[in-house]
Amino acid sequence: MIDAELGDEDYCYLTTTGRISGEPRQIEIWFAVEGDTLYMLSGGGDRSNWVRNLMREPAVTVRIRDRTLHGRARPVEPGTEDALARRLLPEKYAPRYSGDLEDWRRRALPIAVDLQAG
Repeated sequence: MIDAELGDEDYCYLTTTGRISGEPRQIEIWFAVEGDTLYMLSGGGDRSNWVRNLMREPAVTVRIRDRTLHGRARPVEPGTEDALARRLLPEKYAPRYSGDLEDWRRRALPIAVDLQAG
């Protein structure tokens, strides 16, 4: 669903629905793609407003460059998919980021967006 060129972009723009306001809320965030699933890591864990929003309403949009995709967001359960998310993001960003990503990789909450076809 996401070609390699889009998947290599530095940022995506995730839009959630505000859990209190009901208004669209957009953030710029690092991401990685595996198949039809987009992964992100929330450094603020489940306390981040964007995570709290998607827990209330999982329907989200993701914009990468000029392409807008629809999907359903969810926290990643511990296990194989958790390990995948924690591997994909540092692999993508370590070569282009001068800081240490290890603490972020270990502590952040993995979030998946299952992208819808079309």
